[in-house]
Amino acid sequence: MPNILVVDDEQAITDLVALYLQNENFTVHRFYCGADALKCVETTPLDLAILDVMLPDIDGFQLCQKIREKHYFPIIMLTAKVEDMDKIMGLTLGADDYITKPFNPLELVARVKTQLRRYTRYNTAEGGAAEKKEDEYDFNGLQISKTTHKCILYNEELQLTPIEFSILWYLCEKRGSVVSSEELFEAVWGEKYMDSNNTVMSHIARLREKLHEPRKKPKFIKTVWGVGYTIE
Repeated sequence: MPNILVVDDEQAITDLVALYLQNENFTVHRFYCGADALKCVETTPLDLAILDVMLPDIDGFQLCQKIREKHYFPIIMLTAKVEDMDKIMGLTLGADDYITKPFNPLELVARVKTQLRRYTRYNTAEGGAAEKKEDEYDFNGLQISKTTHKCILYNEELQLTPIEFSILWYLCEKRGSVVSSEELFEAVWGEKYMDSNNTVMSHIARLREKLHEPRKKPKFIKTVWGVGYTIE
């Protein structure tokens, strides 16, 4: 039974989200401030976190960043802010999804299930024998394995979130071809792409940081302006 962390300083929202998740047989750990949530993260094996951006002590972005120092389970951000820069900040710090208030609790539950399915799949190598495809790539000092879900760059293991691993793996599968943001989003997130969606760009930026990519001349993930991304 998955353990879900829910953090929001509005008790009514926290309790509502918890109720819907519990109805789906999830175990919910609810908190109203970041400090208490961090204690839970340190002592409880978690499968997913839902974090409000506006908290009374530390904000959700800081909380997300602290969690990402040691943990790679999916994180969904909740906020009343709709500005794109807020979304980009949250995703760059390691969040996997973003939903604005007011929201439909059923939509939130659906997104939770989507993230958990992806997280489970990439941690159990589910379905690896179903298709006869490459299960490992090794080029230019980069090694990535679908079987072990590890990515090693110049003998250093990179700590990638499931989303980051999925993006890099998909680009490796399509190596030599240009992948549009729309194709990448729909392949990785399994949802319809929206023209104003900055999710792909934000995750690519964070992935490049982890790959120690120079901004002007990246070695691995290259941008083909107006078209998409490619690994050569």
